[in-house]
Amino acid sequence: MSRSPLNSSGPGRPASSAASRPESAEKVLRRLEWTVIRRLDGLLHGDYRTLFRGAGLDLADLREYQYHDDVRHIDWNVTARLQVPYVREYHEDREVTAWFLLDLSPSIDFGGAAKKRALSTEFVSVLARLLTRQGNRVGAMFYGERLDTVIPARGGRRHVLEVLHRLLNRPALPSAKETDLRAFLRAAFNAMPRRSLVFLVSDFFSQPGWAEPLALLAQRHELVAVRLYDPLERELPDLGMLVMQDAETGEQLFVDTHDKRFRTRFASAAERRERELRAALARAGVDCLELGTDGKLIDALLRFAELRKRRSRLAGGGAFPSHLEKVA
Repeated sequence: MSRSPLNSSGPGRPASSAASRPESAEKVLRRLEWTVIRRLDGLLHGDYRTLFRGAGLDLADLREYQYHDDVRHIDWNVTARLQVPYVREYHEDREVTAWFLLDLSPSIDFGGAAKKRALSTEFVSVLARLLTRQGNRVGAMFYGERLDTVIPARGGRRHVLEVLHRLLNRPALPSAKETDLRAFLRAAFNAMPRRSLVFLVSDFFSQPGWAEPLALLAQRHELVAVRLYDPLERELPDLGMLVMQDAETGEQLFVDTHDKRFRTRFASAAERRERELRAALARAGVDCLELGTDGKLIDALLRFAELRKRRSRLAGGGAFPSHLEKVA
């Protein structure tokens, strides 16, 4: 199910985002600093390494190779001596360069009050501010019908405000050709030659074929997929007869949501897409942070931090193997 979701053209359809004046970047960031970032500081105790890790050069440890490990980190000398694959772990760099790859195609405006777009903006603001407060640099790339905006990576609160201002004042596309994440990922791959921390923020409504460039991007960078979704994309409520409009192509359909068989087919197609999406992310070895419009951003970030912490413990394999002390 690669088509973008359908918007209702009835009374529940959201008004154009251009009709209402957006909040200023300063006001939005200040609100998030008080409501989200401050709480994260208390709950994570400043340990943001559970959310992201740097890519350092100093050897920290050796451990047995595990599924999804980067093959470039295999220590071939140790592997040859022990006949078991071992990988090197490195100390983190003090400075991290992070990139936000933002899918801003029309499907992001699905749902009341363009909730997915607002959620994407809040996520970028929070993570960018957390990173820059630690002396790191952040950049952003925007996709509408193509990669049309690149904001170079810089540090500081003022730069976060610039990224946020560009997001808040970017007009929503009324219609566009179907999203092509494959082209977006390839363009981003060429634009980021240095290993970085990358957040791909999208609802993943796209033409097929994006899994391969995603895997290539994950081999070069530390990549996190941030999946935006609205509950209406998974299950339609019984609202009677509706005219539905494709969020990207503008195609319209007249449907009867009172028909239980139609709602069942819709749910089955959504479930099939869920399985395909999760399988593609798993094959690429990419962690996925799911952000729903019916949830709270801080809760999702804390769940993701706990997942990363458990993943790191499992991958660490405990203390340095005693039988490797002389080999290393």
